[in-house]
Amino acid sequence: MSERAPRTTRTPRAAWRMLVLGVLAQASGSFVISVPAYFIPLLHSERGISLGQAGLLAAAPSFGMVLTLVAWGAAADRWGERWVISIGLALAAVFALVSARTVDLLPLGCVLVLTGAAAASANAASGRVVVGWFPRNRRGLAMGIRQMSVPLGVAVAALVVPPLAAHGGVGSPLVVAAGIVGVVAVVCAVGLRNPPQNAVVVTSAATAMNPYRRSRFLLRIHAVSVLLVVPQFALSIFGLVWLIADLGCPVVTAGIIVAAAQILGAVGRIGVGVMSDRTGSRVRVIRVVAYAGVAALLVLAGSAALGWSVVAVVAYVVATMISVADNGPAFTVVAEAAGSSWSGRALGLQNTGQNLTAALVGPTIGALITVVGYPSAFVIAATAPLLSLALIPRADEQA
Repeated sequence: MSERAPRTTRTPRAAWRMLVLGVLAQASGSFVISVPAYFIPLLHSERGISLGQAGLLAAAPSFGMVLTLVAWGAAADRWGERWVISIGLALAAVFALVSARTVDLLPLGCVLVLTGAAAASANAASGRVVVGWFPRNRRGLAMGIRQMSVPLGVAVAALVVPPLAAHGGVGSPLVVAAGIVGVVAVVCAVGLRNPPQNAVVVTSAATAMNPYRRSRFLLRIHAVSVLLVVPQFALSIFGLVWLIADLGCPVVTAGIIVAAAQILGAVGRIGVGVMSDRTGSRVRVIRVVAYAGVAALLVLAGSAALGWSVVAVVAYVVATMISVADNGPAFTVVAEAAGSSWSGRALGLQNTGQNLTAALVGPTIGALITVVGYPSAFVIAATAPLLSLALIPRADEQA
């Protein structure tokens, strides 16, 4: 059973416009979900909240995403991407605005869960835009561009949230996030178009079958992605507070370092995507990323333990870049292996596993840091990409 890619390698002009809108949707969703992670220094220093509690609050949107990713993906499979993305982001804007007016931590956490649940629409549906509009030999590049929107959203949050929170409290960055997401929702409703039928890979009755019954390929990729997301969220959630608390960086300087790491990681995703196109293998690139991730985290842990601040900062930036590099090839191969009738649900499951893990990373790594310190926590995080090496398939699979 195989699903053949379109014979032509020509990319429609409209595909690039749709990709831009998909990036905007994903970046705005990433931004609103990342906002709570940058409350941690404020909550920890001024309100006396433990890192474990603050990490739990930062993970609240990821908990919400876990609840709805598959449902949003199924909706995109059935009704297309345009309204799924637009409606979801509009709801996220409403919930973010409500959270800005919520003071107590427990109600705030609950509303942030709803915000993540709504923002998940962009995660589940924007990947289908890439697969539907781009031929296979350009999907790695296109998905790399699409995936760069996630660290870009985090980078913007790292730059914007700390100063806004310092001057206006927790509510200020949430109001800004609500405005950004709301505008993007309108733009997507007006400009986004579902892939035309002749641009979508035609799925036969045979390939429309559940791809999870065909082989264990997708389950293995999901498991690998779950493991590789551990260092990504450990570094993105606690990188800022580590720079401030352990290295003594000023808040603005720390925010710039975190943002630079995320931006470089975003650019790196494009390069990794192009590499997967040229090599013709997504899983081979994922394997290289896993090896590099282990090495970078160990260097970070060692330099942090020895007090080599400059080396530690450089290692942090490199480790952050590597930690996000696998997402593009992984998402691309999941969509290709699932087929057009299942890609929304498969990408939803892919995101569900990653975000469930991300939701656990916050409180778990926060508690570990409290007990064993940052260097040891970085070493523990390095075991995740090490374990993933045994699960990465030897070759790609297509529906």
